[in-house]
Amino acid sequence: MKKIGRYIVRGQLGRGGMGYVYKVEMPVTGKIVALKLLKPNDLLVRLMGMEKIREMFVAEAVTMSDLRHPNLVEIWDFDEDRGMPFYVMDYYCNNLGTMIGETYETEKPSRVIRVDKAVRYTRQILAGLSRLHHGGIIHRDIKPFNMLVTDQDTVRICDFGLSKLRGERFSGPSNLKVGTPWYAPPEQERDPDSVDFNADLFSVGVMLCRMLTGVLPMEQPKAPSRLNPDLNEAWDAFLLKAISPQPSGRFQCAAEMDRELATLYGEWEKQKENICNLPAEMIEDTPTAPPLKERLRRESIRVRPGEARQAFGLDELWRPARYVQNRFDAGGGTVTDQSTGLTWEQAGSAYPVTWTQARTHIEELSRRRFGGRSDWRLPTVHELMSLLNRTPHGQDLCIGPVFDATRKWLWSCDRRSFIAAWYVSLELGFVGWQDFSGYYYARGVCG
Repeated sequence: MKKIGRYIVRGQLGRGGMGYVYKVEMPVTGKIVALKLLKPNDLLVRLMGMEKIREMFVAEAVTMSDLRHPNLVEIWDFDEDRGMPFYVMDYYCNNLGTMIGETYETEKPSRVIRVDKAVRYTRQILAGLSRLHHGGIIHRDIKPFNMLVTDQDTVRICDFGLSKLRGERFSGPSNLKVGTPWYAPPEQERDPDSVDFNADLFSVGVMLCRMLTGVLPMEQPKAPSRLNPDLNEAWDAFLLKAISPQPSGRFQCAAEMDRELATLYGEWEKQKENICNLPAEMIEDTPTAPPLKERLRRESIRVRPGEARQAFGLDELWRPARYVQNRFDAGGGTVTDQSTGLTWEQAGSAYPVTWTQARTHIEELSRRRFGGRSDWRLPTVHELMSLLNRTPHGQDLCIGPVFDATRKWLWSCDRRSFIAAWYVSLELGFVGWQDFSGYYYARGVCG
């Protein structure tokens, strides 16, 4: 059993130039946390020297431990293992990069996030940055994979390894790039020491653009309103200001950007309300769908990631290649879909649970004969996919949810391996996998 210090290693979460991030188990309590271990690659050691790298790693830990804010990751512990320092922080199984489907080929299209959710995430990120900047700290690596998302759907900024104090000079080699291509502003690529707080705001603008349109803004970006019908010229002006190549053309502080975004979103909400208040006869009816000819798979299977897209019928962004047109009938705490013949638990587990706890929740439904049924089970990926719809726009935003809207990430019974299972995000409409120790909701199905 591999250990780092007193922590039991349960898996590797990621790696970067300075080291590795592991999922580890705390002694006695068994709580799962994240551990970052300094283990720089050889190139970085040759460029900077081990002493300087170690100094930066310790500075990152000190920076994080000095800051207390609901939108910043907190440090729990700092120690050494075989002469190499590490620190321990909260573990969250979701991050914004995974949620939008960004890959190492960053420029490829990603999943679009609804306006209301994208704005809520962005305002949380700006709140976290406001606290950082108040302490004189510039992050310099704001990007989707550094935005962790908690079980309560709150964003927490992590990875302060490239951060610096305003006015601080970097003593490393001049040819060392700081930040992430596409998200770092032009002046940071030319001279990392020259950046100010609005460099982080440029990165936030790029992320918001990507969330709303599914693409990165290039050197001559298209107007976002041409890529998302829910946006208008006011959004174009806001986003193009946020990603101005000239620092003086951007928002100068997080509070200013947040105020303008709040005003813009308020106008969007009014427009949405006007659409939803249209007379019923002006809103298009959804045609009645016939029942599916074939029953959806109900038996659990084990699927490796390389086989998943074909096995589940997914597109490049891990969304259904085809959608079911549902005919829901709700009542008595259950929802029956006349299109699939399935009956669903309308709510689900009271809180996010591990995969093992999800199975216990299902067993309890059958034991209690919930809805008068004793044949409840954890759904397959195919069954969960039957609940998905394309990203709503326009009048589709007015449709109220049939299921409990707080339970947006659901475990399936299908396994990825002996320690991981597949889940479905109802909100973002995609299929993913997570270790059994991750926290998602459980919703029973029968029929």
